[in-house]
Amino acid sequence: MRIILPLFRVVFLCCLALLLPGCIDSYMPDAINATKSYLVVDGLINSQGITTITLSRTYDIDAKTPAPVESGATLYVEDEAAARYTLLESTTKGTYTSSNQTLSPAKRYRLHIRTKGGKEYTSDYVTVKSTPPIDNVSWKPTNSGLNIYVNSHDDANNTRYYRWSYEETWEIRPLLVPSVEYLNRKMQDIRQPYPQACWITEKSTNIILGNTSSLGRDVVSDQLLRSFSTTSDRLYVKYSILVRQYAQTKEEYEYWSLLKKNTENIGTLFDPLPAQLTGNMHCLNDDTELALGYVGAGSVQEKRILISRGQLPPTWRLQAGYESCVPPDTVSLTNVDNTFTNPVVIPVGPVFSSTGSLKGYTQSSAECVDCRKRGSAVRPIFWQ
Repeated sequence: MRIILPLFRVVFLCCLALLLPGCIDSYMPDAINATKSYLVVDGLINSQGITTITLSRTYDIDAKTPAPVESGATLYVEDEAAARYTLLESTTKGTYTSSNQTLSPAKRYRLHIRTKGGKEYTSDYVTVKSTPPIDNVSWKPTNSGLNIYVNSHDDANNTRYYRWSYEETWEIRPLLVPSVEYLNRKMQDIRQPYPQACWITEKSTNIILGNTSSLGRDVVSDQLLRSFSTTSDRLYVKYSILVRQYAQTKEEYEYWSLLKKNTENIGTLFDPLPAQLTGNMHCLNDDTELALGYVGAGSVQEKRILISRGQLPPTWRLQAGYESCVPPDTVSLTNVDNTFTNPVVIPVGPVFSSTGSLKGYTQSSAECVDCRKRGSAVRPIFWQ
Protein backbone atom coordinates (compact mmCIF):
# COMPACT_ATOMS: atom_id res chain seq x y z
CA MET A 1 0.00 0.00 0.00
CA ARG A 2 1.34 3.43 -0.94
CA ILE A 3 1.05 6.35 1.44
CA ILE A 4 0.22 9.62 -0.39
CA LEU A 5 0.96 12.86 1.45
CA PRO A 6 -1.16 15.94 0.77
CA LEU A 7 0.58 18.32 -1.62
CA PHE A 8 0.96 21.12 0.94
CA ARG A 9 2.81 18.72 3.30
CA VAL A 10 5.18 17.65 0.53
CA VAL A 11 5.98 21.29 -0.29
CA PHE A 12 6.45 22.09 3.40
CA LEU A 13 8.88 19.18 3.94
CA CYS A 14 10.89 20.08 0.85
CA CYS A 15 11.22 23.69 1.96
CA LEU A 16 12.20 22.57 5.45
CA ALA A 17 14.95 20.34 4.06
CA LEU A 18 16.33 23.25 2.02
CA LEU A 19 16.23 25.70 4.92
CA LEU A 20 17.74 23.45 7.60
CA PRO A 21 21.43 23.73 6.52
CA GLY A 22 21.23 27.52 6.87
CA CYS A 23 19.55 27.37 10.27
CA ILE A 24 22.04 25.16 12.08
CA ASP A 25 23.99 26.82 14.87
CA SER A 26 26.35 25.05 17.22
CA TYR A 27 24.81 24.50 20.64
CA MET A 28 26.69 23.43 23.72
CA PRO A 29 24.40 22.85 26.73
CA ASP A 30 25.76 24.01 30.08
CA ALA A 31 25.41 20.49 31.50
CA ILE A 32 27.80 19.08 28.90
CA ASN A 33 30.71 20.65 30.78
CA ALA A 34 29.88 18.69 33.93
CA THR A 35 29.37 15.18 32.57
CA LYS A 36 30.35 12.23 34.71
CA SER A 37 33.40 10.25 33.64
CA TYR A 38 32.59 6.59 33.02
CA LEU A 39 34.93 3.66 32.45
CA VAL A 40 35.45 2.58 28.84
CA VAL A 41 36.68 -0.99 28.28
CA ASP A 42 38.14 -1.92 24.90
CA GLY A 43 39.52 -5.36 24.08
CA LEU A 44 38.94 -9.06 23.56
CA ILE A 45 39.75 -12.11 25.68
CA ASN A 46 42.14 -13.82 23.30
CA SER A 47 41.69 -17.58 23.53
CA GLN A 48 44.89 -18.36 21.61
CA GLY A 49 47.40 -15.67 22.46
CA ILE A 50 47.91 -12.49 24.44
CA THR A 51 44.86 -10.66 25.75
CA THR A 52 45.11 -6.87 25.54
CA ILE A 53 42.60 -4.62 27.29
CA THR A 54 42.63 -0.81 27.16
CA LEU A 55 40.92 1.22 29.88
CA SER A 56 40.01 4.87 29.44
CA ARG A 57 37.36 7.32 30.58
CA THR A 58 34.59 9.22 28.85
CA TYR A 59 35.16 12.96 28.61
CA ASP A 60 33.31 16.12 27.64
CA ILE A 61 32.59 16.58 23.97
CA ASP A 62 34.28 19.99 23.96
CA ALA A 63 37.43 18.78 25.74
CA LYS A 64 40.69 19.69 24.00
CA THR A 65 42.76 16.87 25.50
CA PRO A 66 42.91 13.15 24.59
CA ALA A 67 40.67 10.65 26.38
CA PRO A 68 41.94 10.12 29.95
CA VAL A 69 43.37 6.64 30.56
CA GLU A 70 42.57 4.46 33.56
CA SER A 71 45.91 3.55 35.07
CA GLY A 72 46.75 1.51 38.17
CA ALA A 73 43.87 -0.96 37.84
CA THR A 74 43.94 -4.69 38.63
CA LEU A 75 42.67 -6.98 35.88
CA TYR A 76 42.24 -10.70 35.43
CA VAL A 77 40.32 -13.12 33.23
CA GLU A 78 38.42 -15.87 35.03
CA ASP A 79 36.38 -18.89 34.05
CA GLU A 80 33.28 -20.21 35.81
CA ALA A 81 35.44 -22.49 37.95
CA ALA A 82 37.24 -19.38 39.31
CA ALA A 83 40.56 -20.08 37.55
CA ARG A 84 42.26 -16.71 36.96
CA TYR A 85 44.70 -15.27 34.42
CA THR A 86 46.23 -11.94 35.42
CA LEU A 87 46.74 -8.94 33.11
CA LEU A 88 49.53 -6.47 33.93
CA GLU A 89 49.73 -2.82 32.93
CA SER A 90 52.27 -2.26 30.17
CA THR A 91 54.56 0.72 29.69
CA THR A 92 51.65 2.33 27.85
CA LYS A 93 49.46 3.64 30.64
CA GLY A 94 45.93 2.24 30.59
CA THR A 95 46.87 -0.81 28.50
CA TYR A 96 46.88 -4.21 30.22
CA THR A 97 48.18 -7.49 28.76
CA SER A 98 48.26 -11.14 29.77
CA SER A 99 50.84 -13.80 29.09
CA ASN A 100 50.38 -16.05 26.07
CA GLN A 101 47.35 -18.19 26.95
CA THR A 102 45.36 -21.03 25.38
CA LEU A 103 41.82 -21.09 26.75
CA SER A 104 39.44 -24.03 26.57
CA PRO A 105 36.57 -23.56 24.08
CA ALA A 106 34.41 -25.71 26.42
CA LYS A 107 34.48 -23.04 29.16
CA ARG A 108 33.04 -19.57 29.50
CA TYR A 109 35.11 -16.58 30.55
CA ARG A 110 34.75 -13.03 31.80
CA LEU A 111 36.94 -10.03 32.59
CA HIS A 112 37.26 -8.66 36.13
CA ILE A 113 38.48 -5.09 36.79
CA ARG A 114 39.24 -3.29 40.02
CA THR A 115 40.14 0.34 39.49
CA LYS A 116 42.61 2.31 41.56
CA GLY A 117 39.62 4.10 43.07
CA GLY A 118 38.10 0.84 44.34
CA LYS A 119 35.32 0.32 41.78
CA GLU A 120 34.87 -3.31 40.64
CA TYR A 121 33.55 -4.30 37.25
CA THR A 122 32.96 -7.58 35.46
CA SER A 123 31.82 -8.52 32.01
CA ASP A 124 29.20 -11.22 31.47
CA TYR A 125 30.49 -14.77 31.02
CA VAL A 126 30.88 -15.38 27.30
CA THR A 127 31.53 -18.44 25.16
CA VAL A 128 34.73 -18.74 23.16
CA LYS A 129 34.29 -18.13 19.44
CA SER A 130 36.76 -19.83 17.10
CA THR A 131 37.63 -17.47 14.24
CA PRO A 132 38.14 -19.07 10.82
CA PRO A 133 41.32 -18.20 8.89
CA ILE A 134 41.38 -15.30 6.45
CA ASP A 135 41.31 -16.73 2.93
CA ASN A 136 43.08 -13.73 1.44
CA VAL A 137 43.46 -9.97 1.51
CA SER A 138 43.28 -8.62 -2.01
CA TRP A 139 43.47 -5.21 -3.68
CA LYS A 140 42.19 -3.77 -6.90
CA PRO A 141 42.94 -0.50 -8.72
CA THR A 142 39.91 1.41 -9.98
CA ASN A 143 39.39 4.66 -11.86
CA SER A 144 39.13 6.51 -8.57
CA GLY A 145 41.95 4.76 -6.68
CA LEU A 146 42.75 1.59 -4.78
CA ASN A 147 40.37 -0.71 -2.88
CA ILE A 148 41.49 -3.38 -0.38
CA TYR A 149 39.24 -6.37 0.37
CA VAL A 150 39.14 -9.35 2.71
CA ASN A 151 37.73 -12.80 1.92
CA SER A 152 36.91 -15.57 4.38
CA HIS A 153 34.59 -18.52 4.95
CA ASP A 154 33.54 -21.07 7.56
CA ASP A 155 32.72 -24.52 6.17
CA ALA A 156 30.93 -25.41 9.43
CA ASN A 157 28.65 -22.33 9.10
CA ASN A 158 29.33 -21.49 12.76
CA THR A 159 30.70 -17.95 12.48
CA ARG A 160 28.15 -15.81 10.64
CA TYR A 161 29.11 -12.59 12.47
CA TYR A 162 32.49 -11.01 11.68
CA ARG A 163 34.49 -7.95 12.64
CA TRP A 164 37.78 -6.70 11.18
CA SER A 165 40.42 -4.21 12.22
CA TYR A 166 43.70 -3.36 10.58
CA GLU A 167 47.09 -1.83 11.16
CA GLU A 168 48.70 -0.02 8.26
CA THR A 169 52.33 0.94 7.76
CA TRP A 170 53.79 3.02 4.96
CA GLU A 171 57.21 4.33 4.02
CA ILE A 172 57.89 8.05 3.70
CA ARG A 173 60.84 9.80 2.08
CA PRO A 174 61.45 13.55 2.42
CA LEU A 175 61.93 15.44 -0.84
CA LEU A 176 64.73 17.53 0.69
CA VAL A 177 68.05 15.98 1.73
CA PRO A 178 70.34 18.44 3.60
CA SER A 179 74.01 18.34 2.66
CA VAL A 180 75.17 21.06 5.10
CA GLU A 181 74.65 22.04 8.71
CA TYR A 182 75.11 25.26 10.69
CA LEU A 183 77.31 24.74 13.76
CA ASN A 184 79.15 27.27 15.93
CA ARG A 185 78.14 30.10 13.57
CA LYS A 186 79.74 28.30 10.66
CA MET A 187 78.32 26.38 7.71
CA GLN A 188 79.91 22.99 7.07
CA ASP A 189 79.27 19.62 5.44
CA ILE A 190 76.70 17.67 7.42
CA ARG A 191 78.29 15.11 9.74
CA GLN A 192 75.31 12.88 10.50
CA PRO A 193 72.79 12.84 7.65
CA TYR A 194 69.08 12.72 8.36
CA PRO A 195 67.36 9.37 7.67
CA GLN A 196 66.35 9.03 4.05
CA ALA A 197 63.34 6.85 4.92
CA CYS A 198 60.94 6.44 7.85
CA TRP A 199 57.83 4.40 8.52
CA ILE A 200 54.46 5.49 9.90
CA THR A 201 52.13 2.98 11.56
CA GLU A 202 48.49 3.64 12.37
CA LYS A 203 45.62 1.48 13.62
CA SER A 204 42.14 1.56 12.15
CA THR A 205 39.54 3.67 13.90
CA ASN A 206 36.47 2.77 11.83
CA ILE A 207 34.25 -0.23 12.61
CA ILE A 208 34.09 -2.91 9.89
CA LEU A 209 31.45 -5.61 10.27
CA GLY A 210 30.19 -8.51 8.17
CA ASN A 211 27.09 -10.66 8.54
CA THR A 212 26.35 -13.85 6.57
CA SER A 213 23.33 -14.97 8.63
CA SER A 214 21.00 -14.46 5.66
CA LEU A 215 23.18 -16.51 3.29
CA GLY A 216 23.03 -20.22 2.66
CA ARG A 217 26.80 -20.51 3.14
CA ASP A 218 29.04 -18.75 5.64
CA VAL A 219 31.15 -16.97 3.04
CA VAL A 220 32.51 -13.42 3.13
CA SER A 221 33.33 -12.24 -0.39
CA ASP A 222 35.23 -9.02 -1.12
CA GLN A 223 34.43 -7.18 2.10
CA LEU A 224 35.77 -3.67 1.57
CA LEU A 225 38.38 -2.67 4.18
CA ARG A 226 40.12 0.42 2.85
CA SER A 227 40.05 2.84 -0.08
CA PHE A 228 42.69 5.26 -1.38
CA SER A 229 42.68 7.99 -4.00
CA THR A 230 45.10 7.98 -6.96
CA THR A 231 47.17 10.65 -5.17
CA SER A 232 47.44 9.04 -1.71
CA ASP A 233 50.83 9.59 -0.07
CA ARG A 234 50.51 6.23 1.71
CA LEU A 235 51.14 4.48 -1.60
CA TYR A 236 54.07 6.70 -2.66
CA VAL A 237 56.81 4.15 -1.89
CA LYS A 238 55.39 1.00 -0.27
CA TYR A 239 52.35 0.26 1.85
CA SER A 240 51.50 -2.61 4.22
CA ILE A 241 48.22 -3.56 5.86
CA LEU A 242 47.88 -6.17 8.62
CA VAL A 243 44.27 -7.36 8.79
CA ARG A 244 42.80 -8.91 11.95
CA GLN A 245 39.61 -10.96 11.82
CA TYR A 246 37.31 -11.69 14.77
CA ALA A 247 34.34 -14.08 15.00
CA GLN A 248 31.51 -12.68 17.11
CA THR A 249 28.38 -13.84 18.84
CA LYS A 250 25.11 -12.29 17.70
CA GLU A 251 24.98 -10.16 20.87
CA GLU A 252 28.51 -8.87 20.37
CA TYR A 253 27.80 -8.11 16.72
CA GLU A 254 24.69 -6.14 17.67
CA TYR A 255 26.73 -4.09 20.16
CA TRP A 256 29.35 -3.20 17.53
CA SER A 257 26.67 -2.50 14.95
CA LEU A 258 24.98 -0.03 17.29
CA LEU A 259 28.34 1.54 18.14
CA LYS A 260 29.02 1.96 14.42
CA LYS A 261 25.69 3.72 13.90
CA ASN A 262 26.29 6.01 16.88
CA THR A 263 29.80 7.03 15.86
CA GLU A 264 29.86 6.96 12.05
CA ASN A 265 26.36 7.64 10.72
CA ILE A 266 25.43 10.83 12.54
CA GLY A 267 25.39 14.21 10.83
CA THR A 268 22.47 14.45 8.40
CA LEU A 269 18.72 14.77 8.74
CA PHE A 270 18.20 11.18 7.65
CA ASP A 271 20.79 9.43 9.82
CA PRO A 272 19.62 7.26 12.74
CA LEU A 273 19.39 8.88 16.13
CA PRO A 274 21.98 7.88 18.75
CA ALA A 275 20.98 4.98 20.99
CA GLN A 276 22.32 4.03 24.42
CA LEU A 277 25.05 1.39 24.36
CA THR A 278 24.54 -1.26 27.01
CA GLY A 279 27.48 -3.60 26.38
CA ASN A 280 28.20 -6.42 28.82
CA MET A 281 30.21 -4.60 31.51
CA HIS A 282 28.72 -4.04 34.98
CA CYS A 283 29.85 -2.33 38.17
CA LEU A 284 29.60 -4.70 41.15
CA ASN A 285 29.78 -2.23 44.04
CA ASP A 286 27.88 0.77 42.64
CA ASP A 287 24.63 0.33 40.72
CA THR A 288 24.75 3.94 39.52
CA GLU A 289 28.18 3.53 37.90
CA LEU A 290 28.14 2.78 34.18
CA ALA A 291 30.81 1.05 32.12
CA LEU A 292 30.98 1.14 28.34
CA GLY A 293 32.26 -1.76 26.27
CA TYR A 294 31.65 -5.33 25.21
CA VAL A 295 34.28 -7.93 26.07
CA GLY A 296 33.99 -11.09 24.01
CA ALA A 297 36.24 -14.15 23.89
CA GLY A 298 37.75 -15.85 20.89
CA SER A 299 40.73 -16.36 18.64
CA VAL A 300 42.14 -13.78 16.25
CA GLN A 301 43.25 -14.45 12.67
CA GLU A 302 45.76 -12.21 10.89
CA LYS A 303 47.06 -11.71 7.38
CA ARG A 304 49.41 -9.06 5.97
CA ILE A 305 50.00 -7.84 2.44
CA LEU A 306 52.46 -5.29 1.01
CA ILE A 307 51.85 -3.10 -2.03
CA SER A 308 54.72 -1.42 -3.86
CA ARG A 309 54.40 1.66 -6.04
CA GLY A 310 55.67 -0.28 -9.03
CA GLN A 311 52.58 -2.50 -8.86
CA LEU A 312 50.23 0.46 -9.29
CA PRO A 313 49.19 2.22 -12.53
CA PRO A 314 52.03 4.52 -13.68
CA THR A 315 49.50 7.25 -14.51
CA TRP A 316 48.63 7.78 -10.84
CA ARG A 317 50.07 11.03 -9.48
CA LEU A 318 50.94 9.78 -6.01
CA GLN A 319 52.13 12.39 -3.55
CA ALA A 320 55.07 12.12 -1.16
CA GLY A 321 53.39 14.04 1.63
CA TYR A 322 56.13 16.68 1.49
CA GLU A 323 54.82 18.75 -1.42
CA SER A 324 54.37 21.85 0.75
CA CYS A 325 58.11 21.78 1.50
CA VAL A 326 59.35 22.38 -2.04
CA PRO A 327 60.83 24.45 -3.42
CA PRO A 328 62.79 25.54 -0.32
CA ASP A 329 63.41 29.20 0.40
CA THR A 330 66.80 30.75 -0.27
CA VAL A 331 68.78 32.65 2.38
CA SER A 332 71.39 35.14 1.13
CA LEU A 333 74.91 35.08 2.56
CA THR A 334 74.29 38.30 4.45
CA ASN A 335 71.40 36.70 6.36
CA VAL A 336 72.95 33.31 7.12
CA ASP A 337 73.83 34.03 10.75
CA ASN A 338 70.54 35.72 11.58
CA THR A 339 68.54 32.91 9.97
CA PHE A 340 70.28 29.73 11.04
CA THR A 341 70.89 30.67 14.67
CA ASN A 342 67.21 29.78 14.99
CA PRO A 343 67.27 25.99 15.65
CA VAL A 344 63.93 25.38 13.92
CA VAL A 345 65.35 26.58 10.60
CA ILE A 346 67.43 23.90 8.86
CA PRO A 347 69.95 24.62 6.07
CA VAL A 348 69.54 22.33 3.07
CA GLY A 349 72.27 23.10 0.56
CA PRO A 350 74.36 25.81 -1.12
CA VAL A 351 73.04 28.05 -3.86
CA PHE A 352 75.42 29.25 -6.59
CA SER A 353 75.15 32.10 -9.06
CA SER A 354 75.43 31.65 -12.82
CA THR A 355 79.15 32.40 -12.53
CA GLY A 356 79.67 29.66 -9.96
CA SER A 357 80.07 31.85 -6.89
CA LEU A 358 78.28 31.01 -3.64
CA LYS A 359 75.35 33.36 -3.06
CA GLY A 360 73.47 31.65 -0.22
CA TYR A 361 71.80 28.52 1.12
CA THR A 362 68.38 26.97 0.86
CA GLN A 363 66.48 26.50 4.11
CA SER A 364 63.50 24.54 5.40
CA SER A 365 61.97 23.28 8.65
CA ALA A 366 62.82 20.14 10.61
CA GLU A 367 59.36 18.80 9.71
CA CYS A 368 60.36 18.90 6.05
CA VAL A 369 63.82 17.31 6.27
CA ASP A 370 63.67 14.96 9.27
CA CYS A 371 61.17 12.14 8.66
CA ARG A 372 61.47 11.13 12.32
CA LYS A 373 59.13 14.05 13.04
CA ARG A 374 56.39 12.01 11.35
CA GLY A 375 57.42 8.39 11.87
CA SER A 376 60.16 6.00 12.98
CA ALA A 377 63.51 5.48 11.29
CA VAL A 378 63.53 1.85 12.51
CA ARG A 379 62.78 -0.42 9.57
CA PRO A 380 59.91 -2.84 10.37
CA ILE A 381 60.97 -6.48 10.51
CA PHE A 382 58.32 -7.44 7.95
CA TRP A 383 59.47 -4.83 5.41
CA GLN A 384 60.79 -6.40 2.22
